[in-house]
Amino acid sequence: QVQLVESGGGLVQAGGSLRLSCTASARTFSTYYAAWFRQAPGKEREFVAAIDWSGERTYYADFVKGRFTISRDNAKNTANLQMNSLNPEDTAVYYCAADTATYYSGGSIGAYDFWGQGTQVTVSS
Repeated sequence: QVQLVESGGGLVQAGGSLRLSCTASARTFSTYYAAWFRQAPGKEREFVAAIDWSGERTYYADFVKGRFTISRDNAKNTANLQMNSLNPEDTAVYYCAADTATYYSGGSIGAYDFWGQGTQVTVSS
């Protein structure tokens, strides 16, 4: 069992930046795919970005390409999401997730085995 804890959310003005971090409780996290999802009020949870265990392969939703960067530090058991050029449409609860599969499962929510509690990101106009 892996526990994931997100941090770094908050209130930011449009055009600003935030860096989210996800800290895992188990060293096995370094062998998993890690991903970020988000859920805005009244909307379904959606895929944002994912990264393979080595950090060499990354995957992004079209709406964040060029603005968000996912990374990981396996020595620290963390996965991070650097978010730049934020706009009000990015307001959501952001969730960290981990997938134990040895191949990329895509952005499907059901593919991920472990989830954090989420961190609120609010972008004001």
